[in-house]
Amino acid sequence: MKSGNSITKRLLFVAILLLPVFTLPLWDRDSRVIAQTQDTYQNLETFTAILHMLQQNYVEDVDSKELLEGAIKGMLNALDPHSSYMDPEDFKDLQIETKGSFSGIGIEITMKDSILTVVSPIDDTPAFKKGLKAGDKIIKIEGEYTKNMTLMDAVKRLRGPKGTDVTISIHRKGWTELKEVTITRNNIPLISVKAKTLEPGYGYIRIRSFQANTTKDFKKSMAELTKDGDLKGLVLDLRNNPGGLLDQAVRISDIFLDKGLIVYTKARLKENNLSYSAHKNGTKYTFPIVVLVNEGSASASEIVAGALQDHKRALVLGAQSFGKGSVQTIHPMSNGAGLRLTTALYYTPNGRSIQATGITPDIIVPTAFLTEEELEAKNGKEKPKFIREKDLPHHFNNKTPDNKDKEEPKKDEEQSTVDDKTKLELDEIKNLIEKDNQLKQGLMILKSASIFSSMHSR
Repeated sequence: MKSGNSITKRLLFVAILLLPVFTLPLWDRDSRVIAQTQDTYQNLETFTAILHMLQQNYVEDVDSKELLEGAIKGMLNALDPHSSYMDPEDFKDLQIETKGSFSGIGIEITMKDSILTVVSPIDDTPAFKKGLKAGDKIIKIEGEYTKNMTLMDAVKRLRGPKGTDVTISIHRKGWTELKEVTITRNNIPLISVKAKTLEPGYGYIRIRSFQANTTKDFKKSMAELTKDGDLKGLVLDLRNNPGGLLDQAVRISDIFLDKGLIVYTKARLKENNLSYSAHKNGTKYTFPIVVLVNEGSASASEIVAGALQDHKRALVLGAQSFGKGSVQTIHPMSNGAGLRLTTALYYTPNGRSIQATGITPDIIVPTAFLTEEELEAKNGKEKPKFIREKDLPHHFNNKTPDNKDKEEPKKDEEQSTVDDKTKLELDEIKNLIEKDNQLKQGLMILKSASIFSSMHSR
């Protein structure tokens, strides 16, 4: 136990060294600061005394390194759900998350009211396909209660080699009992941006999370959507986007704004306050934008939605967002570990804090996706038949003044002009819109705006 005693003595020696730093010169210090300094010193003495007792009297030999790491984690867990200590392995995983891929079930989690909670499932991942939703409470992982787990411990248990299973017990609002879900882990590709054309002139871009390459990929998608001419409107989908890199959220917002604040932060120390403003870009987009948010939209995605909403550059549609309004700074440690520390709260351009409140949509449309089974059942129902002029016997064919003899094209002739691949894509988009009420409403609003704009210009 000599090595343990030496560690205890070194800790006590460090505590003693710290005391003069905090107390000199006493005549310039506020009495409250002096009292805090004395409390800190007394608590350090208590800590070193307890560590010494453990080393001397605990029933088994203790690993001093593990005890100290446990103390650090406990100290950070007492602050807020997002501050944490990452050992070298965890820190390496975090760096991979913003650049590459990992193997797991595909969810972003946090601690909410001391309960492990799903922020959002990542699209097309095992968790997403199993039906996990934002707000689900993970009560157990492999039969072990999560109440006393740290966030990083929970992440470690959920991740694992591709093809292996993990069983979690979840509770959802409205349920009367827990539900066990077994999920097979898979590689989680961190594809940040997906884009497609919903209808001619109406684009759709989905940002899954804000990573190092998000702005670059977003600009590529915009170039692809606008290559055949100006867009009439864009749906920017930030649903189930758990956040990510702050600078990427700022850059995405800047694409659509020419001036003014995008976001600003307030820290405990004034010199650490930051603000980010828009500037004129080479390409100016003037088309209307609908931003989709839901219960899984958090952090960086809320920054984008809030900035575009405050500047009246976009209409926000969907459900109340998650409400994570704090900024975490990552501090690399000399031993290869990392310290994730909440350093500030962020505010939208109009001074709104979304912490624990979220972004309130301009138009609230509850989140309600139809499953494939529900969609099939809906499409399978026979629609009511209404008699129209073309159904009457001996009806006249439609003939335009310039093409009096040209009849309506036959159905097979129309289909022959569309290749199979294009038809498949169109069917996929049609089904996507049909089963997604928020997207459907967003597209309808954009089309309405285009119609009213053309009426006004006449």
